[in-house]
Amino acid sequence: MQPQFAYDLTVETGLMAGMRGNFPPEISLPIAETLLKSGIKSFEFTLNSVKAIEAMQATKRAFGDAAAVGMGTVLKADDARKVLDAGADFVVAPSFQRDTVTLVHTAGVLMVPGVITPTEAVDAHQMGAKLIKIFPIGALGVDYFKAVRAPLDQIPFCCNGGMSDQNVGDFIRAGAVACGMANWLTGDGTWPLSKIADRAQLLLDIVSAAREGKSPAAKV
Repeated sequence: MQPQFAYDLTVETGLMAGMRGNFPPEISLPIAETLLKSGIKSFEFTLNSVKAIEAMQATKRAFGDAAAVGMGTVLKADDARKVLDAGADFVVAPSFQRDTVTLVHTAGVLMVPGVITPTEAVDAHQMGAKLIKIFPIGALGVDYFKAVRAPLDQIPFCCNGGMSDQNVGDFIRAGAVACGMANWLTGDGTWPLSKIADRAQLLLDIVSAAREGKSPAAKV
């Protein structure tokens, strides 16, 4: 999958669904199918999860180019090589490491490095990152994001860390092109699919309303 296509699938709905913890293939596949039917097309597995690479590969086999399926919590270049060899459509990191960005870009894959300061954001953008994860922005709040983005509105930011139905709309209205959603959306691997579907629809409605400048929807 080309970097632009993975980027487009993420930005289209403004949501990247994360699965961290107990999400082996037999659990993650039904969740991914539920999310895809709801309209969310970007799935981030995480290396510190149960059978993360197997789950990512199973999801890619099941849905092909209908979804962008990548790996997060990639902490070093050796891990990036491993997930690239496994076929990741994109790579997400909680931090900004130049060697990892270079490696992933050289492979022709979307790299989403993590930043939290303006200096890191500019450096990552100058290295060619198409999408930059600002993390953990939920804990710092939308005012901090606005302050960082004000002089850097040319940078496409994905807001991650502490995202929920209570703040996603605020970050989208503040200029985020997407938000990464893990626990609030996908739970711990034990939630009924109906609950995940309801939350996915609520988030999609919130993002759509925020992009139109409207107030957020009510909480599930």
